[in-house]
Amino acid sequence: MKYLAAILLAAVATPALAQHQHHEAPVDPYAHHATEAEADNPHDGQDQPHAPSSFPADEHAGHAMPSQSAHEAHTAHAHHAPGIPDPPVAPPSAAALTGPDHAADAIYGTPAMAPAREIVRKEHGDIKSGMILIDQLEAVISKGKDGYAWDAQGWYGGDIDRLWIKTEGESSFDESPTHAEAQALWNHALEPWWNFQTGIRQDFGTGPNRTYAVVGVQGLAPYWFEMGGALFLSNRGDVTARIEAEYDQRLTQKLILQPAIEFNLAAQDVPELGIGSGLSTAELELRLRYQFVPEFAPYVGVQYERAFGDTADFRRAQGEKAGGWNLLIGIRSWF
Repeated sequence: MKYLAAILLAAVATPALAQHQHHEAPVDPYAHHATEAEADNPHDGQDQPHAPSSFPADEHAGHAMPSQSAHEAHTAHAHHAPGIPDPPVAPPSAAALTGPDHAADAIYGTPAMAPAREIVRKEHGDIKSGMILIDQLEAVISKGKDGYAWDAQGWYGGDIDRLWIKTEGESSFDESPTHAEAQALWNHALEPWWNFQTGIRQDFGTGPNRTYAVVGVQGLAPYWFEMGGALFLSNRGDVTARIEAEYDQRLTQKLILQPAIEFNLAAQDVPELGIGSGLSTAELELRLRYQFVPEFAPYVGVQYERAFGDTADFRRAQGEKAGGWNLLIGIRSWF
């Protein structure tokens, strides 16, 4: 009976033992891979410290690292080492330029996409804006009669085309304006720095009034010189011209020195307006302004104005000086 029980127990234990051995962790197929560095390792065969038993074994612990030479070759390729050519650069395929102008129309239809394109055009290139600049509003103090003068301009429109308004004038304090003018111009951008301007100019003040056709340019020259030039043709056939330039030199963030120069020329004598042919007048001005905020800046300055040729003779005939120095006190503002 004992022998029979032992035989039965051995029969049951044998498949169980085989099943237990079958479920043991398989041998890592990569464990036999060796690195080139390990082959030269002088410490090969020494025992290494084992990880604590609480951490699971790394299933990739036996994987070999790439050889140093292979790693260096990959790094050299990534940095385009000498001897490895750069990838070829080719123009876009001709098919890239043969598609429809508005591909979305094929899916959503032109009636749905046209309003969307118009919204994008207005928001990204057709924004209307405007500005009014009172560049000079000043008292003119001289040895003769003290007076006042102004020079202002404003515009409204888009990036390319605008309506541009200019006005300037001068007079004594106890008199009506001796000279005033207003210009209404169409301004067209020739490039980011220069604009073409054309329109009309109307003169007011003492003496006969004149209406002029205007053609000119205005813009920003290299080194940040603001410049403008215009040619005027009056309703009486008189041809005159004006060239002006100014420059803002920042002494500090708020203190700005502005030199300016202006030349007026005429193609013929206009006695009723006191204008002689050639270079009729020139002005050299220097203003120092303090910019409390960009929109408001009071200033002081000096001006030298001079008439030449027949223009100077016309002034002397009326009991006036041909030119002289003036002290300027004023404000500059914009909004």
